[in-house]
Amino acid sequence: MAKVIIIGPGHPLRGGLATFNQRLAKAFQEAGDECSIVSFSLQYPGFLFPGKTQFSDEPAPEDLEIRSLINSVNPINWLRVGRKLRKEKPDLVIVRYWLPFMGPALGTILRKIRKNKHTKIVCIADNVIPHEKRPGDKPFTKYFLKSCDAFITMSEKVMADLRLFEKNKPAELVRHPLYDNFGAIISKSEARQHLQLPVNDKIILFFGFIRKYKGLDLLLEAMADPRIRESGIKLMVAGEFYDNEKGYREIIEKNQLQDQLILKTDFIPDSEVKYYLCAADAVIQPYRNATQSGVTPLAYHFEKPMVVTNVGGLPVLVPHEKVGLVTEPDPEAIAGGILRFYQLGEDYFIPHLRSEKQQYSWANLVQAIRNLAG
Repeated sequence: MAKVIIIGPGHPLRGGLATFNQRLAKAFQEAGDECSIVSFSLQYPGFLFPGKTQFSDEPAPEDLEIRSLINSVNPINWLRVGRKLRKEKPDLVIVRYWLPFMGPALGTILRKIRKNKHTKIVCIADNVIPHEKRPGDKPFTKYFLKSCDAFITMSEKVMADLRLFEKNKPAELVRHPLYDNFGAIISKSEARQHLQLPVNDKIILFFGFIRKYKGLDLLLEAMADPRIRESGIKLMVAGEFYDNEKGYREIIEKNQLQDQLILKTDFIPDSEVKYYLCAADAVIQPYRNATQSGVTPLAYHFEKPMVVTNVGGLPVLVPHEKVGLVTEPDPEAIAGGILRFYQLGEDYFIPHLRSEKQQYSWANLVQAIRNLAG
């Protein structure tokens, strides 16, 4: 039995990273290890956080120790946390890296831990080069990467970015496991009844935080395509604005899209996720650029076909005309992909989805991390 600590967001912080870390901790526990999470007492200063709140009002996961210790902007705290974890002598530290802003805090903590000459440090790199660039990105990332022994990436794009900075340390590409912790698949009619949606409408879903790189503006322009209008297809947008809402509202008004949209632009709590996925005919990811996406494994789990753009790691994850459709990132092509989906029909994709999803297991990720840690 190994002693494992995951460093990264955890309850009461909300969002995909916290959900992932908690599910990964459970996977280590299921494999017989002792595993806990060290999270943040302060993750982002208020001015850096684009949403309404960083905190979940969902109950904490059961049988999982989560300590909110790290203050991302306080160097004295970094030293104190690093010394504390060094003394605890975990066999393995798994650290999430998704934003250069976290590089100084995490890099300093890891340097302290390493001084015990015992702990192996494996980074799960969600991004190495960020979607939205800021001053200090490169030096912060270099500082962080030097403190790790090995790396997991979940897309070829992130692996290529990692190798620009770190050419020699061990690294392995492992596909993002399926989010199987949001409950079982329910019927479309039950999900729509819960959300008070028409049972027989054609409804596609854009799910997750709304940020510029995710291309919701392209999708809204696609919804204005005369072919889409004539077909009666509706778009449900489920997720909180992490970008200026004004530009999206202008596209909606300019194209008079109000009757084609179902807007649920608040944070979607974990307990409600299954209703949105199961209510949709398909999930649309019209991204301008991408590394990997947490929405893709969510769609796989709920066996929902996807229409994705031909950027980053998305085409590899969504084999064309099998589990979904791949289009170019422009409104006309996205509209064409949506129409092609309805031409083929949802049932066409289900056997492929069920077959493909078998490779996305948490046990695979646990084993890859163990192998890298030696």
